[in-house]
Amino acid sequence: DSPAGAEQSPPNKTNVMFPSSPFSSAGFHLSGTVTEPATATEPEMTYKVAISFDRCKITSVTCGCGNKDIFYCAHVVALSLYRIRKPDQVKLRLPISETLFQMNRDQLQKFVQYLITAHHTEVLPTAQKLADEILSSNSEINQVHGAPDPTAGASIDDENCWHLDEEQVREQVKLFLSQGGYYGSGKQLNSMFAKVREMLRMRDSNGARMLTLITEQFMADPRLSLWRQQGTGITEKCRQLWDELGALWVCVVLNPHCKLEEKSCWLRQLRKWGEMDVCPLEDGNYGNELPNITNALTQSSSHNQDSLARPRRTVFTRAIEGCDLHWQDSHLQRIISSDFYVSPSYQREGESLLFNSQGQPLWLEHVPTACARVDALRSHGYPREALRLTVAIINTLRLQQQRQLEIYKHQKKELLQRGATTITNLEGWVGHPLNPIGCLFLTLTEACRLEEENCLEISDTGDSKPPVYQHVPVATGSQDSGESYLSLALEVALMGMGQQRVMPEGLYAQDKVCRNEEQIIARLQDLELDPVLVQTLRKQCILLLEGGPFSGLGEVIHRESVPMHTFAKYLFSALLPHDADLAYKLALRAMRLPVLETTAPSGDVSHPHHLVSVVPSRYPRWFTLGHLESQQCELASTMLTAAKGDMLRLRTVLEAIQKNIHSSSLIFKLAQDAFKIATPADSNSDTTLLNVALELGLQVMRMTLSTLNWRRREMVRWLVTCATEVGVRALVSILQSWYSLFTPTEATSIVAATVMSHNTILRLSLDYPQREELASCARTLALQCAMKDPQNCALSALTLCEKDHIAFETAYQIVIDAASTGMTYTQLFTIARYMEHRGYPLRAFKLASLAMTHLNLAYNQDTHPAINDVLWACALSHSLGKNELAAIIPLVVKSVHCATVLSDILRRCTMTAPGLAGIPGRRNSGKLMSTDKAPLRQLLDATISAYINTTHSRLTHISPRHYGEFIEFLSKARETFLLAQDGHIQFAQFIDNLKQIYKGKKKLMLLVRERFG
Repeated sequence: DSPAGAEQSPPNKTNVMFPSSPFSSAGFHLSGTVTEPATATEPEMTYKVAISFDRCKITSVTCGCGNKDIFYCAHVVALSLYRIRKPDQVKLRLPISETLFQMNRDQLQKFVQYLITAHHTEVLPTAQKLADEILSSNSEINQVHGAPDPTAGASIDDENCWHLDEEQVREQVKLFLSQGGYYGSGKQLNSMFAKVREMLRMRDSNGARMLTLITEQFMADPRLSLWRQQGTGITEKCRQLWDELGALWVCVVLNPHCKLEEKSCWLRQLRKWGEMDVCPLEDGNYGNELPNITNALTQSSSHNQDSLARPRRTVFTRAIEGCDLHWQDSHLQRIISSDFYVSPSYQREGESLLFNSQGQPLWLEHVPTACARVDALRSHGYPREALRLTVAIINTLRLQQQRQLEIYKHQKKELLQRGATTITNLEGWVGHPLNPIGCLFLTLTEACRLEEENCLEISDTGDSKPPVYQHVPVATGSQDSGESYLSLALEVALMGMGQQRVMPEGLYAQDKVCRNEEQIIARLQDLELDPVLVQTLRKQCILLLEGGPFSGLGEVIHRESVPMHTFAKYLFSALLPHDADLAYKLALRAMRLPVLETTAPSGDVSHPHHLVSVVPSRYPRWFTLGHLESQQCELASTMLTAAKGDMLRLRTVLEAIQKNIHSSSLIFKLAQDAFKIATPADSNSDTTLLNVALELGLQVMRMTLSTLNWRRREMVRWLVTCATEVGVRALVSILQSWYSLFTPTEATSIVAATVMSHNTILRLSLDYPQREELASCARTLALQCAMKDPQNCALSALTLCEKDHIAFETAYQIVIDAASTGMTYTQLFTIARYMEHRGYPLRAFKLASLAMTHLNLAYNQDTHPAINDVLWACALSHSLGKNELAAIIPLVVKSVHCATVLSDILRRCTMTAPGLAGIPGRRNSGKLMSTDKAPLRQLLDATISAYINTTHSRLTHISPRHYGEFIEFLSKARETFLLAQDGHIQFAQFIDNLKQIYKGKKKLMLLVRERFG
């Protein structure tokens, strides 16, 4: 026997610990000193070690190093190994009580005095106390016969178990829980769980003891009550630890050889923990109790919510239920105790609940419960028995699968007509708290694992090497089946994963389904598919496709059944090299996601043994829907990649995508994936896949045309890139059907602009007729967009039509027609400036005039963004000549009421003579214009009037801190007044007027007098 709690440090040439004398073994007590050699930083150290043992178990240890850990320190391990490997080097002595018995009185006195002298500082007070008690006739010590002997060992009736430092276990668990999953604490707790499993496998009674200590600390975790109060639910990392804790208790209570009193003691503990308010629930919800779908439903179809309410199920409920299970069934005993248990040949005709037609035993128990028995056998060190029960369970599942197929054949016509089905599996095996499929798979693969010498080595990246498996024939009493445990492992994993099952309720349970599925697939990927396994794979896939309502890959499924995308992606990749037709058939069938189909029938709800949807809303609450949709997308992408170059297959995959994927962003991702695969950097493009990418892109355009999508701009740009890669016909096509794909703005500013760019022409190496065809399509598009949305498309349309006189004139006319109704002054000014830039000043003037009619600048808007446009329009008119200036000034006077802007225009108009633009066929006098005559007289009057109105408006709400600014404003006003012939008189009257009206503002009027008299 070796100590289950011991941990041996790996050998290290520079630091080998060795026991050094003196050491001895007295009775059941081993003691000695262990020397730890010096290192570069530490001096040589010697430690005293004492070990007690009883019936091949270490029952207590002490060491001078003072190390506190749940594992034995290296010095205890060194001394134990020394005693095991070199027993003849250890001096054996009788228990100390026997040695004392052989001494006479003088020897005993000498022994005691020498002992006290050698350790007087530590022993003397105890020796004095014991002496006093022995000399006192009625002391407690004198009531007991004999005296204790630590070296004598325990009585035959006493419990004997490995030494376990309980306090240390508590402290470590408490510390790891307090770190909340950080600093690797989750890993540490998992390694403690692994230690418990190791102890159970060694049949060490400390396993349950250690698990009890761990559970007590978990239940005392202060975060539990906090999470419960907040109703937030336990964190993901912590939740997984609780699951493992619950599963370990199921293992413990299902120990096939535990005593009844042990089981009743565990049951009391589990019930006590389960009744506590803070005890986590099995489905991970702390919030409202959801009705249970997996429990048997009431017989009445007119049920209400209350009748569906279930009892509270905690993480310990399964273990509590496990306490009711026993191993006394004679059929079960025969299954696990022999490989050759078969039915007599004369009994093989007709139905039997105990054996199949080949005479192999069946075990007809609730599948997760039966698998929990397998896990318990494995965990308690009975691997052969676990294998035998596993084979019986798989034979039972096969028989059920066969019978389900027969039932389906009779219902097939009716089910296909209805197009919907019920779910008969009320409890899914994948994501189940007892992990039945994972348990059977592990049991079978462990029997096939090749243990290489270096299989435990860790690679450079820190990952352990994948396991290597070999076929081990199934030990069976019937004729040689030719099956191996490895092929059974694959078969049962496929059966379980392919089971049609309802999506459980609650975020945690749904997340667990995804996680468990990924774990099983990761293990399946470790299997190297040889011909035997490929045959198993093909056979099971065909059964799953034909499996009707019992299979998630059957022809019809329930709307709320768990999707098969992740599983199908594995099957597709595994089958493809061996049977491509089957691979595609299976993957295409798995593409569906009926929960998102608005018209999907919800199945039969009248039958009491079938699923009743308890979700009132049209969409059930699928918290993992985003993940499931991305898995659907992954499956589609895998098929697209594989079908590259095969037009027929690509067409069927494309149809499946268009029918089943409802998210535009996922279809866009698929289009991008297809494009990437179709255009490798190092070789030619694949036309078949490029066309698929384009078609998917067009679908995305149609889907997102009328809905807001933040990636829309990126999608449009990508589509043009893809169409360019496909070729000129694709570009012509998207230009001609723009209205079903793009908004007018997108069509002109992104699509047509990109198509007409120099880069596109170079990329496609177009000849002149092709360039002309593209340009013609772009111009037609531009004019159509300008008609539909002149505000946003007119400028783009003009730009695109520049090289075609008729098209350009048409675009200009569209702008003029729209100017009076639908266009803003900003849009018109922008187009007007474009016209001037392109050399059409008179057209620019016309558009600027139209823009002015839409503008209104109030007296206080002296920083308005349109001011620059107004100044530009006036400068343009002035440069064209007196007539144009005369035409625009009435519009300016009508639209602009801001005095400073008007005075700025007036000043600019008086600085140079009009008509300097030099329009052909016009004569200009070259004279400066007078403010006394039209058209500037009207502008001057309007400016003076604006100054007067603005002054009164400002004085209504003026505060002393703005007085200085106001005086400067009046100075500017005076400059404008003085441009008139009688301006000084007008200004003086204006100032007098102010003094009269605002005489109450004495301080301000004083400042006015100081400046203006």
